[in-house]
Formats: sequence, structure tokens, C-alpha cells
Amino acid sequence: MSDDKKPQADPAVAAELAGVPEDMIDLEQASDALDDALANLRNDLEAARQDILYAKAETQNVRRRLEKDVADARAYAATGFARDMLSVADNLARALDAIPQELREDDKTKALVTGIEATARELDKVFSLNGISRIAATGLPLDPNQHQAMLEVPSNDAEPGTVLQELQAGYMIKDRLLRPAMVAVAKKPD
Repeated sequence: MSDDKKPQADPAVAAELAGVPEDMIDLEQASDALDDALANLRNDLEAARQDILYAKAETQNVRRRLEKDVADARAYAATGFARDMLSVADNLARALDAIPQELREDDKTKALVTGIEATARELDKVFSLNGISRIAATGLPLDPNQHQAMLEVPSNDAEPGTVLQELQAGYMIKDRLLRPAMVAVAKKPD
């Protein structure tokens, strides 16, 4: 290799190599080694960048999942309590249904009946404020996601699979099933 084509050595490198005979230094080989080292460093840097991107994405996914879990916890925190309160609502409805018409009109019991009805309305209002709603059933087609068929009743008046009677009210809390409506469903007569 002629002198004018030799790569110029960095002064710092030249200082390090001082005292080493020139015939032992192969600048071309050293340059290739540096190029290989630089390529390896670039590959390592790109891999580290990818790892950081994946870690950021995973962190973002975890944060979204946690935010959803917190929102669900807030929205459905009352689920257990609400499920327990459904038996209170059922008993209150049974009590109102059991009051004969003559007691509703009797002056001695009219205030008591009015109080029980007001309590039932207040319970419905509290349910509504907390996202608890009653599932519609009677006259609708059986929906296995909201209704639980307890018995089949032969009927000429209704299409098979139509809910004829609600045996126990069903409820939703927001968009989740709290309790299915227990129903009697029409079937073709034998």
C-alpha cells in the first residue's frame, strides 16, 4: 500500500501504538475490527431500543388494565350488597301482593299499606341510582342471558319460548347480570 493511500491514524490511537513496530500494525485489519465493533454496538443499541419500546408498551397495557379494573371495582363494588338486597325487595313485593283489597281500603291499615308502598318505591329509587334495573320478562321471548326457565306451560295463546309468567324478578347491575329472572315459558300443547 502506498503512503498516500494509507488511512490517517487518529493521534490518540497513534499515541497508544507508539513503540509498536509498524510492521506489526495492520491498519486495515484494525479498521475492519473497529467497523465490526461499531456494527455490533449499533445492533445492541437497536435491540435495546426495541426492548424499551416493548417495555413501554407493556407498561401502558398494564396501566390500562389497572384503570379498567379500578373502574369495574367502582362500578360493581355494590354487587354483593345489591344481591343481598334483592331478597329484601322480593319480600317487600310479596308483602304488598299479600295485602287484600279490603285492608288497603280500611282506614286502620291504609297508612300502613301506604308506608310499605312508599318503602318499595324508595328501594326501587335507590336501586336505580346505583345502576340496578329490573329485567323485563313477561311477554318477551326467553333470553338465556337474562331469564332462567323454571317450567314450561302448554299454551295455544303464546308462541313457544315466550315468557308467560315471572316467578321471581331478575335484575341487572349496569350491564352485568345480577340475578336472572325465573320464568314460566310457553310450549306447544301436547
